[in-house]
Amino acid sequence: MNPQNFWKSRLPMVERALDRLISKDAHPPLIHKAMRYSLLAGGKRLRPILCLAAARAAGGSETAALPAACAVECIHTYSLIHDDLPCMDDDDFRRGRPTSHKVYGEAVAVLAGDGLLTEAFASVARTKANRRYSAANYVAELAHASGSLGLIAGQVLDLDSEKKRIPLKKLVEIHRAKTGALITTSLRLGAMSAGAEARTLSHLTKFGRALGLAFQVIDDILDIVSTKEKLGKSIGKDQSSGKATYPRLLGLDGARREADRLTRAARSALRPLGARADALLAIADALLRRDH
Repeated sequence: MNPQNFWKSRLPMVERALDRLISKDAHPPLIHKAMRYSLLAGGKRLRPILCLAAARAAGGSETAALPAACAVECIHTYSLIHDDLPCMDDDDFRRGRPTSHKVYGEAVAVLAGDGLLTEAFASVARTKANRRYSAANYVAELAHASGSLGLIAGQVLDLDSEKKRIPLKKLVEIHRAKTGALITTSLRLGAMSAGAEARTLSHLTKFGRALGLAFQVIDDILDIVSTKEKLGKSIGKDQSSGKATYPRLLGLDGARREADRLTRAARSALRPLGARADALLAIADALLRRDH
C-alpha cells in the first residue's frame, strides 16, 4: 500500500462505521437526526484516520481500532457543535453547511453534542481488550483527553484569553489541550488497541503532541489566507473575536516557520518506528501542505 494513499483509502471504512454507529431509525427521531446531521457532515476525519494509522504502526488490526476511531470522531464532532453555539464562537457554518443550532435550535444542538459525547464512551468501550490494555484503560484514556484536563481545559483557557495579549507559552498551553490532546489520544488509542508496548506508545505520543500543535498553527494561518468555500466555515473569526493566534503572535511568516518546525519534530519522533510509520509520516506532510 502506498502510504500517500492511506488517508483516502481508509475514509470509506470510517464513513461506514460512523453511519452504523448512530442508527437513522433510532427513537426519538429528532435527537438522532441532529446527531447524524453533524457526525455525517464529512470533514477530514483526521482523528479516526490517525487512530487507524497508529494501530497499523503498532502492528495491529485497523478493524480492531475502528470502535476507538469512531469514538474520537464523536468527541471531535460534539466539541464542534458546542464550540459553534452563540455562547461560545457563535458560528453559522461548519463543514460547508449551517451549524447544528441553526438547523435544530440551540437546545437540541446542545443535546446532540451531549449524545455524541456519551456515545463516544460506549464506542471506545467496545474496543477489544488485549494483554496490555482493558476497556477501562481505553475509557480512561478518552476521558482524560476530552475532559477538564484536556479538550475542555483548552476551551476554557481559549475563552478566557479572548481580547487579551498572551505570551506564546500560554497559547501553546491552550492548544496542547484544546487541539493536541484529542489528536494525541487518537494515536494512543489506535496503538493501545494493538497492544503496543510502552516505547511505541511514547514515540506516538511525542508525534501526536507535535502534530497537534502543527495542525493548530496551520488552522490559524488558513483562517487568514483561505476562503469560506475551501474551509467550509466562516473565516476571519479569530481576528474579529480577538482570539490569540500564532499569526497574531509570530506574524504570518513566523507562523509558517513554526508549522514547519513542529512538523519536523513530529517526523523525528517517528524515526524509531521505521517503515511501520510511513502512513503517519505521509499524513503529517499532507497536513503541512493543506489548504482547507
